This record gives sequence, C-alpha cells and structure tokens, in this order.
Amino acid sequence: MAPDSNFSDGIDSGNSLQAIRYNRGSLQLLDQTKLPLHSTYLNIRDSTDGWHAIKDMVVRGAPAIAIAAALSLAVEVFNLGDFNGTPDEASSFIIMKLEYLVSSRPTAVNLSDAATKLKQIVAKVATSASEYKSVFEAYIEASEVMLKEDVDTNKAIGSHGATFIQRHLENSKRICMLTHCNTGSLATAGYGTALGVIRSLHTEGVLERAYCTETRPFNQGSRLTAYELVHDNIPATLIADSAAAALMKDGKVNAIVVGADRVASNGDTANKIGTYSLAVSAKYHNMPFFVAAPLTSVDLSLSSGGEIVIEERSPKELLNTHGGLGEQVATSGISVWNPAFDVTPASLIYGIITEKGVITKKGTDAFDIKGFVQNA
Repeated sequence: MAPDSNFSDGIDSGNSLQAIRYNRGSLQLLDQTKLPLHSTYLNIRDSTDGWHAIKDMVVRGAPAIAIAAALSLAVEVFNLGDFNGTPDEASSFIIMKLEYLVSSRPTAVNLSDAATKLKQIVAKVATSASEYKSVFEAYIEASEVMLKEDVDTNKAIGSHGATFIQRHLENSKRICMLTHCNTGSLATAGYGTALGVIRSLHTEGVLERAYCTETRPFNQGSRLTAYELVHDNIPATLIADSAAAALMKDGKVNAIVVGADRVASNGDTANKIGTYSLAVSAKYHNMPFFVAAPLTSVDLSLSSGGEIVIEERSPKELLNTHGGLGEQVATSGISVWNPAFDVTPASLIYGIITEKGVITKKGTDAFDIKGFVQNA
C-alpha cells in the first residue's frame, strides 16, 4: 500500500466523505488511522494490500470491510496479466483469495457473507464459461454491485430508523441521540448505518443534538464520528465513554443507536467494546436502545451471541497513546485484556433497524429475526 497524493483531501466533488474510492482497476482507501488530522488515500493493488488495510484498521466498519475486501480482489484480477488457467482454476484462485481476506477480521459477518456470495457466483459461472476471463469479469461485476447496493441499503436504514424513532418517542420534534464507535460514511460505502439514522433525523429537522462517545481504546468516536458530524454540520457533542450513564441520568439524551458487526438469530449483537455497557445503562434509565445494521450482518447460523468469535486486539492499543501508535503511557509488565467487541443480549435491545424495516419483539422479550428475514 502506498499513499496517493492525488487523493489527499478526503472529500469528493459532491462534498461527502468517502472511505472507498473505486474505478474499475483502481482502488483507494482513506487511511482512517490518520484521521482527523491527516486525510490520505492509500492505493490498494491486490488482496494482500486489502488484507493489511483491514487488519491494520486503515478501513473499518463491518460494511466497509466487506466492500473493501471484495474490491481489492476485483482490482487484482482486473490487472492480472499472466493468468492462463481454465475457468475452474480461475474460480479456485478467487475462492482461495476470498478465504484469505476473511481471515483479516473474523468477527465481521458482512465480510464472510460477501465472500460466500461471491464464491457462489464464480463457481456457477465457471461451470459454463469457455475461458477464465468470464469468471474474472463476473467476479468484478458482482463486487461493483455490492458497492452500489451498500449505499442504497444504508439510506433505507436511515429512513426506517428515523421514522420509527419519531413514532416511538414522546418529544419527537426535539430528539437527542447517543451513538458509539463509528457507523457513518467512513464505516460503509456511504451514508452509514447508526449514523445514517442520525443523519436522517437531522435532515428531517427533528434532531436537536447528537452525542458520540470517544470509543476507546482506538478512539473511533472522537477521531471519526466527530469528524463526520462536524463535516455535515450536525449539532454534536463528544463525551468520554465513562460519561454516558451520567448523560442519561441528566436527561440529555432520548435514545441510543449503535451499529453491529454480527447479529445472532436471537438478536444478541456483537459490536464495538463498550456497547454492552451502554445497553445496560439504557435499560436502567428506561431509554430505548437500538441496533442499526443491514440484514447481511445477521447470522442465522448462530443461535445466540455466545457463539460469536470475539477478536482481541494488540495490547499496545491500551499501553500506548493514539490507539497504540503513540508513546507508552502504561507501566511495562502490566497484563492487558483488549477485546475489540462485546455482545449485547437481545433482552437489552428495543429494536433492530434494517433496510427492510425495524425488527421488534411484538409483546414478547424475543425477536423473530428468522421470520423477519424470510418475509423481507
């Protein structure tokens, strides 16, 4: 990966933030480890660059990870000049690369879901193709469709969420929302999931203020969400993670909306570490807690959140400043436990906002997510 000086401002001609810039054969990812002080795009030439960009959190957020991974391989096969195999060998090549990419961030179900769908597409094309180029072309086109569909999905999530929240809050004309981590344009192909809901509330003129947590230890809230909110001129306030309960107690916020990296079939949700703490506080303060995520984040193969694999990050993220990239602040020799995610039980979640509508409990304490997905 190498910085591209031709893409340095982080803002496209339409004045909207873009984590992903793609043209067929070319991919640039905004290096989110450098935000908000420096906006630099990195050239992604192949799946190896894509894997490292995901692992090193150059790109992050479950939807953006899936799109970036798919497109990194699309760029690789588009520029692959020395491949002379059969269609079956082309399919095997792509499948092997997709499995490699999935290993970069195992908790994000969107990545494995996208890889599964793309594998099925190339395997099907390979059975009738006369040359390998047809398999590569099918893969590239399918990846590009995923890029467009993600933006459309996020806008639908925002619309459904804004409508539902206004309908279920008493004071629906002066709404204050709290969010965690970063779930906006920087975490998706555009617009965002939980932050997309906040954007929609703002567009409809009912958002009084958005609050965002720092989201330690990698500070996605203070570095990224605050950056997006200021960029879009949305009234916003940054708080310490440990101030969230006090914010609720003082009545400064009406509801909480967060994203998701994986949702089990019973509604248990894995999201950025600290989400569970917010949900517990919201329950105590009788405040609705929403999850906003595309249906691709739902994993019906998991009966509960106990089956979700939780990634652990480097101890340096706690031992050093700047999410592990700066100077050491903790004493040498101290042990570190640094899970990237936690699991919020479905019992603490008021509703799950998707592109097809809001999943609710309908008088029970359980979500019928399987039924919702089947009818969507």
